Amino acid sequence: MAVPESAPQRIADARRRFDDLLPHLRPSELRERVAELEQAMGAAGFWDDQERATKVNSEHSRASSKLQVHDGLQSDLEDLDGLLELAEEDDDLGAELVPLLDRVEQRLAGLEEERLFTGEYDAGDALITINAGAGGTDAQDWAEMLLRMEMKWAESRGFKVDLLEASAGEQAGIKSATFKAEGDHAYGLFCAERGVHRLVRISPYDSQGRRQTAFAGLEVAPVVDEIGDVEIRDEDLRVDTYRASGAGGQHVNKTDSAVRLTHLPTGIVVACQQERSQTANKVMAMKMLYGKIVEQKERERAEEIAKEKGESQDVGWGSQIRSYVLNPYTMVKDLRTGVETGNVQPVLEGALDEFVRAWLLLQASGNEPEGAASGSA
Repeated sequence: MAVPESAPQRIADARRRFDDLLPHLRPSELRERVAELEQAMGAAGFWDDQERATKVNSEHSRASSKLQVHDGLQSDLEDLDGLLELAEEDDDLGAELVPLLDRVEQRLAGLEEERLFTGEYDAGDALITINAGAGGTDAQDWAEMLLRMEMKWAESRGFKVDLLEASAGEQAGIKSATFKAEGDHAYGLFCAERGVHRLVRISPYDSQGRRQTAFAGLEVAPVVDEIGDVEIRDEDLRVDTYRASGAGGQHVNKTDSAVRLTHLPTGIVVACQQERSQTANKVMAMKMLYGKIVEQKERERAEEIAKEKGESQDVGWGSQIRSYVLNPYTMVKDLRTGVETGNVQPVLEGALDEFVRAWLLLQASGNEPEGAASGSA
């Protein structure tokens, strides 16, 4: 295979992009930090404090992973330079060059995406809640479709996904559900999906086969253990227990293991039924509650900023962000960025990267979203 004419320029561009990322990657700082953490992990009695040891171990894993990414890219770029020179004389080496260049460009794109995250909680895990909105049974069915789409996208990003709670609809679908996405920048990425999602299709639940519009809302909160300036008092909590309704073997429906917490001062309600014990579900529900309080504080702060700037439109938590049209034509369109596609099925199967990246770039540019319609779920 002859070397493509574009290969030298692509390699030069990849090298430039890599150099531009070095302030973000900070390899020297990472090496020093990894060495410090390894020294701490090798100290006597390190595992005596399990909580601290877990945090140090997690930081070491993240820092080592980032360092491996830098070192791997640097090595591959050096290989590309050598392959380019040799491939001009050996066509077989040309066949190795192009796939390697494709992989390098893909990893560079991922790192450039990471650089767009600036929020305090963007790098951490996320709690995603889907709620059926207007549209009756169609909305509940759409909420389940949206849940599946978002979970498949999370899995495609390499996140660990756990369904924490789901409330079934009367005839089909779900009324609401919450899942946890664990992985680098899960919260920052899912912020791009926050808002109201609108579906237009021929309703499978309409005996006359009419076209229906249904809405489902997506909320996202960071996973936090606690908030420094917020105290959740026992008297401010209402704790309800009930029988879990999901998969879980014989334990399910025999004990009241599921937990629902209501924070009386804010009215925030969270529930967890994933774990097999009531205690474990309450611990997870408390983390969910802290995350929801963080999300509420962030929303209030953003709304205050919008008010000071004289903006009347909602800042995004309740805005309609995307339309999915299945009839009379097929199209998915993001109302904030203008990104659209007529190939709907891959999107419903979790192909959301193009929409999310466009939103991240829009946020990083500091421009106001255009064309976002207000609405409620």
